[in-house]
Amino acid sequence: MKRTVIRAASAAGVLVLALAASGCSAQGTASEPGKASITFWGWAPGYAEAVQAFNASHPDIQVSYQTVQPGAKGGYQKMLNAVKAGNAPCLAQLGYETLPSFAAQGALRDVTAHASAAKGDFQESAWKSVTLGDKVYGAPVDTGPMALFYNKKLFDSLGLAPPATWAEYRTAAEKIHASGPDRYISSPYLDYDYAGLAWQAGGSWFGVKGDAWQVTMTSPANRKVADYWQGLAGDGLISKAPMYDQAWYTGLGNGTIATVVGAVWQAGVIKGGAKDGSGQWAVAPMPQWNAGDTKAGNAGGSATAVLKGCQNPEAAWEFAHWMSTDPQAFGGLVDKAALYPAAKKLLTLSQLKPDPYFGGQNVYEVFAAASPQVDPDWTWGPLMTKTAADLDDGLGKAWAGHGTIADALRTAQDKTLGEMQKQGLQVGKAS
Repeated sequence: MKRTVIRAASAAGVLVLALAASGCSAQGTASEPGKASITFWGWAPGYAEAVQAFNASHPDIQVSYQTVQPGAKGGYQKMLNAVKAGNAPCLAQLGYETLPSFAAQGALRDVTAHASAAKGDFQESAWKSVTLGDKVYGAPVDTGPMALFYNKKLFDSLGLAPPATWAEYRTAAEKIHASGPDRYISSPYLDYDYAGLAWQAGGSWFGVKGDAWQVTMTSPANRKVADYWQGLAGDGLISKAPMYDQAWYTGLGNGTIATVVGAVWQAGVIKGGAKDGSGQWAVAPMPQWNAGDTKAGNAGGSATAVLKGCQNPEAAWEFAHWMSTDPQAFGGLVDKAALYPAAKKLLTLSQLKPDPYFGGQNVYEVFAAASPQVDPDWTWGPLMTKTAADLDDGLGKAWAGHGTIADALRTAQDKTLGEMQKQGLQVGKAS
C-alpha cells in the first residue's frame, strides 16, 4: 500500500503553512512560578471526576474544569472565540480531526519541550494526531480502531463465518439479503465513519507537498473504496436506516441489520441502543482488501490540547498526560464515556473485560490487536468541519440513489479546495 508520509513534513510545511495563514504565533506567554492554576474545557462524561482526582493528588497544580457544548455543537467556536479574545482556557478537548483547523487559525500552543519525552507512551497513530510538523500540541486521550461488529446468531444460522476479506463480506451480504428481503449487511456511512473505511485502504484525504496542502479525496484508493460500497448499495444490500437513527437501532436489535464496521466505541453505542440484540453480537477483525493483511481503519479519538495564551504550559501538559495515562482516572473514562485508551500501557485495563452483550467475548482484545495496525500517516485537513459537512451532503444523496459516492468525494474535494484558496492557504494540484 502506498503511504503518503504527511506527518514527517517539517515545521516549514504543515505548521508554518497553517500559522502563516492566520498571522498568529503559537508560542503563548511564559509560565508563572509557584502554584499553577489552569482551566480545562471539555464535554466528555468522566472528565470532571478525573479533574477532581488530579487536584486531590497534585496540590501544586489545580485544574478548573468547565463543561462546554460538544465541539461541533458550539464548543469549538466558543474555544476559538476565547482565543481571539485573549481569555481562552489552557486546555481544551479537541477531536483529532479538528486539531489542524485550530492550528490553521493560530489557536494552539507548542508544548514539545514538555511533551516529547512521552512519545513512547502512546499508540503511534494517536501521537501523530497531536503532532504537526515537529511540534506537539497536546496529549492523546483515546482512539477509535475499527473492527467488524456482526450478528453472530444470524451468521451462525446461515452457516456464515466472519468475512476475512471485503470480497467475502460481499458474498455474506448477498446470502444474508437472500435469506430475507428485510435483511441487510450494513447501513450508510457518513463523515468520520466513512473516513475510517478509506483510511484502512490507504485512501488518504490530505497531505502536504513542499509548502502546499494536497487534497487527495479522489485518489485511486479512494475510488476503490467508493466503488465497492456503491456496488453494495446499487445491489440493494445496504439498509436505508441512517446510522444512529431509531430505525438503525431497531435493525441491530432484531437482526435486520447484520453488521457494523465501526470503531471500538460503537460497542457502547450498540449495547445502549439495541438492547434486544444482547447475546447475539460478536466482534471480528475488519475485513481486508488483500487476504492475509491486518490493516485497520480509525474513526474518532480526541486530545487534550493546549491553547494559545496558556501561561502554564508545563502544568497543563502534566495534567493532560496524567489523565491519559493514569489507570484509575482512565478507568473512569472507560466506565462513563466508553473511551478507548491511546496510551499503550492501558490496553489491559480491568474495565476492558468480557461483556455478556457480546456473548461473553472480550471484544477489546480484537481492538487491542487492531490499534497498532492503524496507518499513522493519515492526516486531517485544515477545514474539516466544512469538508465533513460537504461530504455528508453528497454521501446522503448517494446512499439514497441520487448520485454516487465517488461524486460526493469529488464535490467535497472541490469545495474544500475552493475554501482553502479563499482563506489564503497554499494548495497544490488536486488528485
